[in-house]
Amino acid sequence: MSRIGKKPVAVPAGVTASVDGQTIKAKGPKGELSFVANDEVLVKFEDNAVRVDPRDSSKTARSKWGMSRTMIVNIFQGVKDGFEKRLEINGVGYRAAMQGKNVQLSLGFSHEVVYQVPEGITVAVPKPTEIVITGIDKQQVGQVAAEIREYRGPEPYKGKGVKYAGEKIVRKEGKKK
Repeated sequence: MSRIGKKPVAVPAGVTASVDGQTIKAKGPKGELSFVANDEVLVKFEDNAVRVDPRDSSKTARSKWGMSRTMIVNIFQGVKDGFEKRLEINGVGYRAAMQGKNVQLSLGFSHEVVYQVPEGITVAVPKPTEIVITGIDKQQVGQVAAEIREYRGPEPYKGKGVKYAGEKIVRKEGKKK
């Protein structure tokens, strides 16, 4: 049984929420998001909180129960505060810069890598070795961070490449003579 799914999701202050069938809509200071819950869960709005229950006791209904509640929490947090991911760039000559709305990355290739930022995401480069990705959709923020990291992930010998802030890279020992 889901322990997460049992707790109702309280609507935070400054956020208006509505439930229409399986669709949950949230509107807050940062914007507006919606989530369509799976048909195997039942979504109710009562006492200024959203409650999620499984329709039956099947394994698939119970597995989607906690996930649906977590998605609702994420849209409430997104429209209220937003989400942020930070990337760090390590390596000699490795750097990032803004080029209009796009991010230009120098990652040791023979060419510059230009990443086009999707709509709804804001990317800032406070230092040439740091990238800050912000937005209201948690999945989209994580996807953009993963796509930028994918160009040159951190390698285990010198730690060069693009990594998440706070990520620990397990280092390997080099060749012995």
